[in-house]
Amino acid sequence: MAYVVYKGATVYFSENVYEPAEDSFLLADACIDYIRDNSRVLEIGTGSGFVSAVIRANKKNVDLIASDLNPHALNCAKNNNVEVIRSDLFGGFKPAHQFDTIVFNPPYLPTGDDERLQGWINFAFDGGEDGRDTIRRFLSEVNQYLKPNGNMLLLVSSLTNPKEVIRLMNNEDFNVSTICEDSCFFEKLMVLHGKLDS
Repeated sequence: MAYVVYKGATVYFSENVYEPAEDSFLLADACIDYIRDNSRVLEIGTGSGFVSAVIRANKKNVDLIASDLNPHALNCAKNNNVEVIRSDLFGGFKPAHQFDTIVFNPPYLPTGDDERLQGWINFAFDGGEDGRDTIRRFLSEVNQYLKPNGNMLLLVSSLTNPKEVIRLMNNEDFNVSTICEDSCFFEKLMVLHGKLDS
C-alpha cells in the first residue's frame, strides 16, 4: 500500500482510490487556513481520507466526519483513522444545519461517454459533459446542512468554468471568493470559499 506524508499526516491509499495529487494538497492547505478549531466539519467525497487527515493533524478539537460512495475509499479512509460513512453526496445525512464547514473536491473533469473509466475510480473524475454535474447536485443541497453563516470550501478547475460555478453558488445564497490557486500542466486549480448570507 502506498502512502504520502503531508503537514503532519501520513495517509495510505490503494488501488481503486484517488491518489492525493495537486488538487488534494491545495484543498488541504485551504482547510488549514479557513477551518477553525472546535468546529464541526463534513468532507464529502473523501477518497483516501487525505484532506480529513490533514485537517485533524492541524486543527484542535475538530468534530469531523467524511463520506464517500466508493467502498474501496471507505476502507482506505478508515485505515487512515477518518470517521467515514458510505453516502452519495448528502444521501446519508439528515438536513439539520449541523456543520460549520463543508469541504468537497468533486469529480470535475468534463467527461463524454467514451472517456469514462471502468470501475469505482470513475466517480473520482467524471464530472459529466461540462464537468459540473456533481457540483450542481452538491450545490442544490449543501445549504441545508450548514449552520447559519456556515462555510463551504469547493475545489474547481479552469476546465469546469469557475465563473459558472460561482454563479451557481450565488444562486444558492453564497458569497463567494477565490482563496487559493495553483497552475498545473493543463489546468488551473482553485478553491472557492462560499459563505452563506446571514
